[in-house]
Amino acid sequence: MLPIKYLTIHCAATPEGRDDKAAQINEWDKKKFGQISYHWIVELDGRKVRSLQDGERGAHVGKANTGNIGICYVGGMSKDMKTAKDTRTSAQKASLRTLIRTYIERYPGIIIRGHRDWPGVNKACPSFDVAEWIVDGMPS
Repeated sequence: MLPIKYLTIHCAATPEGRDDKAAQINEWDKKKFGQISYHWIVELDGRKVRSLQDGERGAHVGKANTGNIGICYVGGMSKDMKTAKDTRTSAQKASLRTLIRTYIERYPGIIIRGHRDWPGVNKACPSFDVAEWIVDGMPS
């Protein structure tokens, strides 16, 4: 898994306001992919839940998981599940900022992307423009 070169932001593609927990998301991923997908899951209240250690490979960006930290926030869809939507709460944004800053310090030169920014990915995930949110190398 090392060296760490990338950090990818995801959404859980769950409806706005539904308080799904990290344990549930991990169970869904185990059933779908046979393993936990993300290194961190950020719940609605901003709680950061570590699911994988940095040296463990996740299952979050197809064939680009090696050297890639996956962070997922709960939400990312409208309440009716018909459209992708940036549903991050203030607490989730604050936690995402903290995690990103930690990884920038821990792994200088790390490249931060949204899931949708990877070549060949045809998804709205994480339902916001990560590059636009990262200003001068730090989340705004």
